[in-house]
Amino acid sequence: MEVRTRIAPSPTGDPHVGTPYMSLFNLIFAKHHGGKFLLRIEDTDQSRSRPEYEESIFKSLKWLGIEWDEGPDVGGPYGPYRQSERTEIYREYCQKLLDAGHAYKCFATPEELKEMRELASKMGKRMGYDRRYRNLSAEEIQERENAGQSYVVRLKIPLTGECVYEEMTKGRITTPWSDVDDQILMKSDGFPTYHLANVVDDYLMKITHIIRGDEWTASTPKHVLLYDLFGWERPKFMHMPLLLGADGKKLSKRKNPTSVFYYKESGYLPDAFVNFLTLMGYSMPEDKEIYTLDEIIKDFSVDRVGVSGAFFDVKKLDWINQQYLINNIPEKDLWEKIKEWGFSDEKMAKVIPLIHTRIKTFGEFMELCQFLFVNHLDYSEELLCPKGTAKETSAEILQCMIWSMEAQKNWGREGFEKASREMASLFEVNHKKVIMRILFGVITGKHQGPPLFDSVSILGKDRTRARHLNGIEFLGGISNKRMSALKKKWDGRIPQPES
Repeated sequence: MEVRTRIAPSPTGDPHVGTPYMSLFNLIFAKHHGGKFLLRIEDTDQSRSRPEYEESIFKSLKWLGIEWDEGPDVGGPYGPYRQSERTEIYREYCQKLLDAGHAYKCFATPEELKEMRELASKMGKRMGYDRRYRNLSAEEIQERENAGQSYVVRLKIPLTGECVYEEMTKGRITTPWSDVDDQILMKSDGFPTYHLANVVDDYLMKITHIIRGDEWTASTPKHVLLYDLFGWERPKFMHMPLLLGADGKKLSKRKNPTSVFYYKESGYLPDAFVNFLTLMGYSMPEDKEIYTLDEIIKDFSVDRVGVSGAFFDVKKLDWINQQYLINNIPEKDLWEKIKEWGFSDEKMAKVIPLIHTRIKTFGEFMELCQFLFVNHLDYSEELLCPKGTAKETSAEILQCMIWSMEAQKNWGREGFEKASREMASLFEVNHKKVIMRILFGVITGKHQGPPLFDSVSILGKDRTRARHLNGIEFLGGISNKRMSALKKKWDGRIPQPES
């Protein structure tokens, strides 16, 4: 039997470091066993999926030297490899479940679902949906359909007993069916959920081993049940350790730079980053920390896969990257590599116009432009809290800046300027004397510098976002309670005219 693994990212945002992390272990496992590694795009979330995000997935993986044997860009015998191009396949298999009585049409309205969740919360129950549409008669279903009522298709989870399956690193896992909800398989828009689509695709693409993050362990019983109901042989499951932030919680873009491109633009070497990511979920013999991808493929053993969360330790990444710089780049080539990273003619053509009339000597170039080439700035309360602005308020302004630019999908000059003016209106403060001083401080680490909006365009989305996160952290962060109140304030804002 040929070993076949896959990575199946969703093109709904910037490429998260979790995507290459999972890709690497799927690639390593497949190649260790002489098998195939696939890339599949799970773009069933039509409201958030974007072609540019898909292209970013390709670029981020290729920067790291991760190649796939089959996928939407290279083809293969089991295509198409985009889920949006496979909707008829999912509808066919969904209908098979309906015909066999293993699934049902659920007509619950948003209002009903809200009431169910509130009641379940009051009763201390984990699940909200109360299965009220599980046993409708054929006549009742037809009557509701004739009336044009919207519905989703749900999986009929057994009401008694338990799910038992073998996990490759954790051994036997047993889950009572009473802890599993009747999962939605097909949404009202005719698109499948992850749970149906991934099982159908993995079977049809002959995937033998499912290697994914530990957060999917809770969903595995639903997937195991689908395999059994269709009469298919179960694949092997292996759940990799979660990537954790410094706070011990799942690595989140709310608190950490999580885009692959942030690390590329910060000057890390791709081989070093690959080495670092494999250390997150695996330990080499004799605790070896510096090794090539070929070495881990050759020596790979499931017994050495971790079972607890892995800290995404940037200090460790820095150390690994330094080892690669020292040992892989000769001294005579170092300046060329640095120029290629940060001082290319293309980049400098954007920088020079910003400082041409601002410098009195060449020596002032770095004084003015240092912030464009470093990641760590020296912040102070005076810098980020002008005119007596409270630390909490400055932090909230920076968080809302992130939300504004995310909503606009524009982290360039225009998006940043528009967001800054939104903040002045939202927080009822002076744009120039408060907002601009906070933003100048968080972006440049100084009170003054080159034109801010143009500088942000050069700095780029990922590093701009990271500056905001660093500023929020310096200011003491935002508690969950304050974050919830801030989100309500943001969501309830009245759009302001541009000025």
